[in-house]
Parts: sequence; C-alpha cells; structure tokens
Amino acid sequence: MARPRGTDGSLLTSLPWTVAALFVAFAPHVPYVPVWITGAFVGCAGWRFVVEKQRRSLPSPWVRAGLALVCFLGVLATYSSISGVGPGSALLAIMAALKLLETRRRRDQFVLLFLSVFLVMSSLLREQFLWSLPYMIAGMLVIMTAWLRMSAGESQSTRQSFATGARLLAYAAPLAIAMWVFFPRISTPFWAVPIDTSQATTGISGTMSPGDISALSLSDAVAFRVSFDGDVPEARDRYFRGLVLTRFNGRTWTMSEPSISRFAREQIETRGEPVDYEVTLEPTRQRWVFALDMPSYWSLSGTFMGPQQQLARNAPIDQRTAYNVTSYTDFRVGRELSDLYRNWYSHLPESSNPRTAALARGLRDEAGSDRAFVDAVLDMLHEQEFYYTLEPPPLGNNPVDRFLFDTRRGFCEHYASAFSVMMRSVGIPARVVLGYQGGTINPLGGHLIVRQSDAHAWTEVWIDGIGWHRIDPTAAVAPERVEFGAADAAFDGIGETWGFAAPSRWAYQVTLAWDMLNTRWNEWILGYGPETQSSFMRWLGMHEPTWRKMLLTLVTLVIALIMAISLLLVLRYRQPKKDQAARLYARFVRKTGVEPRTGETARVFALRARESGAIPAATIEEITQAYMDARYGGSDAAQQNLQSAVSAMR
Repeated sequence: MARPRGTDGSLLTSLPWTVAALFVAFAPHVPYVPVWITGAFVGCAGWRFVVEKQRRSLPSPWVRAGLALVCFLGVLATYSSISGVGPGSALLAIMAALKLLETRRRRDQFVLLFLSVFLVMSSLLREQFLWSLPYMIAGMLVIMTAWLRMSAGESQSTRQSFATGARLLAYAAPLAIAMWVFFPRISTPFWAVPIDTSQATTGISGTMSPGDISALSLSDAVAFRVSFDGDVPEARDRYFRGLVLTRFNGRTWTMSEPSISRFAREQIETRGEPVDYEVTLEPTRQRWVFALDMPSYWSLSGTFMGPQQQLARNAPIDQRTAYNVTSYTDFRVGRELSDLYRNWYSHLPESSNPRTAALARGLRDEAGSDRAFVDAVLDMLHEQEFYYTLEPPPLGNNPVDRFLFDTRRGFCEHYASAFSVMMRSVGIPARVVLGYQGGTINPLGGHLIVRQSDAHAWTEVWIDGIGWHRIDPTAAVAPERVEFGAADAAFDGIGETWGFAAPSRWAYQVTLAWDMLNTRWNEWILGYGPETQSSFMRWLGMHEPTWRKMLLTLVTLVIALIMAISLLLVLRYRQPKKDQAARLYARFVRKTGVEPRTGETARVFALRARESGAIPAATIEEITQAYMDARYGGSDAAQQNLQSAVSAMR
C-alpha cells in the first residue's frame, strides 16, 4: 500500500482554530476521564500540528486503525463497558482526537467541528452546574468562529468571524428560551442514560469503622441544602437522620438492608409544632434519604421508612433530587421492645473489647439504674481527659478498648461507637445513627447548607418507659460541635484544635454568594419540572395548562420568532439602492435591447451594443464614458453629462 502523500501546509491557518474548538469542547470532560485519554488527546493534536507545519506524511491507515483499536480496548478495560456516559464520552473524545490524524481537507475539519458540538453537549449529561451554561455558550461561540474562519478564509478577519458567530447565537437564543419554557415537561424521561458509577462519590457509607467520618469532615462538598418554610431550627436540633447501624463485629458497625416496615411510623409519637422544609439532595449513588429527625411526611416518590425509622428509596439517588418533608424535633419512638429485638440491639461478639465491658459493668453496678448509667458514662466522657480531633491515632485490634483506655482522642464515630458498646455491655439496647448535624445558614439565600464536614454519628438507646432516646456522646466532649456546628465552631478558632482550619472570612463570603447563586440555579433552572412549569403557565394566564396547549403556544411562538428574525435579517442585509449613475446606465442598457452578462464591464458591453446597431456608436461611446466618469470620478459635472446623454436618447 502506498504511503499517504505529505501535507502541503494549506490547513496551517485554519487547523489551530479546529484544535482550539476541540480543546474547548473536551475541557469539561477532563476531570472525569482517565489521564491517559487526556494525554492521548493532547498528543494527537500536537502530532497533527507538527505534521502540517513540517509538511510530513500523515500516519498510514494501518497505524490509525491500530491506534483506534488500542484506544477502544483501553476504554473497555478502564470502564468494563462501552455503554454509559463515562465510556461514551471517553470514546467520543478519543475518536475525535484520532480523526485529526486523517484530516486532509477542510471537509474533514467540518466533521471535527460537528464532533466538538457533541462533546460540548455531552458534558451536560454528567452535571449541569451554574457555570455550565455560560461555558457552553462560549464553547459554541468558539466553534462557530472556527467554522466561519474556515468558510470565509482570508476574506474575513477573525473579529468579523467572531462577531458573525455571536450574532447567529443571539438569533438562536429566543428560540432556545421558548423551547425550554414551553416544551411540555414530563415526570419521566423518554429515555434513560446509564449513569456513570465508576466515579467515587463523597458521602456516608453503609458501614462505620473508626476514622471513616473523619475523612468526610475534611471535605467541604455540599451534601444537601434545606429551605425552611419558617424559622430555621437551632443547631442543637438540626439532626438529619440517615441510616441506622445495628450490627457490630468488634470493630465495624453495619446496617441491615433497608426494607419497608408497616409499623415504623406507628411507633412515632410526635409533639410540638411541625417543621416544613424542602431538601435538595446532591447525588449519592446510595438509597438512603436524609430528613430532619423525626420525619412524618415526605414527598419523594419511591421512598419508604425502614424499621429503624430511617428513610430509603427503592433506587439509588443518582441525580440532584428535591423533596418536601415535614418533621417534628420533639418526638418519642417506641412503646415496647420485644425480647427478640432487645437481644438483637444488645448483641456483642464474644471476647471483643474486654476492658470496655468490664468498665461498663462496674459503672452500671454503681449507677443502680439504666438512666443513671447513661448519665454516668456521659459524665465520664465530659470530666475525664477525652479529646475531640479529626486526626485520631490508629487503634488496631479491640479499637474501643484502645480508644477509651489509651488514645482517648477521636471524632464522633469513636464516641458513638464506644458509647453504644458500653450500653450493650450491660444489656441496654443501643444503635448508631449516621447522618448530618448542624449546617450553615446562608444569610444571602436564607437556606441551610449541609456539607460533608457536617457528617455526624450519634447513639440511640432504649430506656424503658421512654423508648428510643437520642444520646450524642460527642456533645459531652465537644459541646460546641453540636451547639454551633462544624463550620461556625471552626471560625471561632475551635476547629484548629480539631485539625480543621477555617477559610478566611472573605473567601467564606464569596463561597456563600456562589452557593446562593447555585441554589437559585437549582430551583429555577434545573428544578423547572412539570409542577413548576404548570405553575408558571398559570402565572402567564394559561387556564388549566395541558401539553396540547403548551405545544400550540410553543409552535405559535416559534413561528412568530422566526418571522421576526427573518424580518430583522431582511432589513439588515437588504441590498442597497442603486445610485443615480447606476439607474441612468440601467435605462441606457434597456434601450439598447442587449442583455448584459454577469461580470461584464461597461467597455465590453459597449462593444456588443455597437454590434447590435440599435443605437449609434457615438451615442454608446458618449454614454459609456459619461457613466464611467460619474461612477468612478464622482463629480457633479460628470453626473449631469450622463443624465443629459441618456435623456437625449430616443
């Protein structure tokens, strides 16, 4: 097979624009694709540019086919699939890069620009951040500029191409807005895009071992946002219940698989005033749903309450989800506990953490009752030298023994685990609850921000005559963690002793402002669903909006917009009126009876007009010369001579 001929450098001026468009389109995918794909993308672009600049030969078809096969197998090995957002976008990016290695003509560059458009749009399948829209517009503007630069060549400057591309996008904006507002929303999509689960998601897991939540507490990623209908509850009442851990193997707490319980809600006795609020939960890839302790109503479909009063969904939460909840911060759970469940919640593995068991039995004998024993353990944690820190030392075997008797330094899961083990050691049923506590009120938006740094663990113990009772042993060691929350306590300087450094006040205010904008973006743009659309249509005056009415309105509006834009283009780009010299010369041409040819000059037309014999040659010469003087000389005398000569014709 003959080796492909070398490039001639003809694409050297337009190729940088094509590569720039590809890079702009690929940039949003960089945090999600493997490093080797980014390296291959940059390598192919650099290789193609060097080939064009030095006018070398492009890679042979065999080389390109081999590279494509290697990259395909690499994507398959990385993702174990070629289906889904992750592998799909990775394949699209790598194939666009390989397309550069066979680009010879501008037609190939147009194909690359089409791929750039798909790359820009596919980034929205992962996330729709606040910056996604302006970045997408900027990316499309770069692609349009590159397109116009290749189409116009040297006849149009870069500034003109940029301005033309901006105008085209501006003309399309009203149509896009109309489609977004009026196209009927449905509760379920027409198709389902497989979610990329290969990326790790920060969040609470279904198990708890010493040190797990410590890692979360160093993350400022948003877990969820809460908008309360009334006053925001005090920080000490903001316990957002997640999952409940009931099994302990001596080191790790685990949960039972959540299942529907018909009796879980019946065990709840609420008191006081309800708290109504809306939660906007970030994707967790998990099934549990967080709500202020204790929820009595929730609007999220497919959600149920498990036997330990935890909320869970039938399917994992793989996208940002908003739901309404009604909770009571004053409540009681449980009236009676059967022997079966009493043994279940009191079980401990044999021979694990023996020093803790001995300590618990001694304190229980001194206390005389379960309630007094609970108070005695809390007093021990408060009065003795226990420290709250996000950087606890490793514990090894029998971690509860090591924590209570040796290190005495830990975070909330250390204290919740140790407290629960001490309760179970004397036969008191106990379980660990994982969730979030505190949060930060955003004064700009009025909503509550709950971050991963607010992840928390506490204990529930069974007290006869009371039921399940929340005990937060962390509050006995670091009450400021519960009273103020992690972020506010850190700003007061307390967090430094925990290993948690607060950002500057200025940076914190910027963060709050950005969060407020993101919240509004989530509510007004991403949250524009069927209910919101119906409410907006009614606000616009549409009585009982249906999908037929909205489609009819959309079609009418689109037609009106197209007509308005067309009229604007006609007015903007209509041909200028002919000047006086051109009109006079056109009269002369009509009287000759000779049809002018495209691109024909006045002198050439005069020669053909003489051959027809319809007008004397002297008159033709006089008018032609007068026209050229008036047209290109521009003097008033030449204009008058032309008018006199044409008027004298019979």
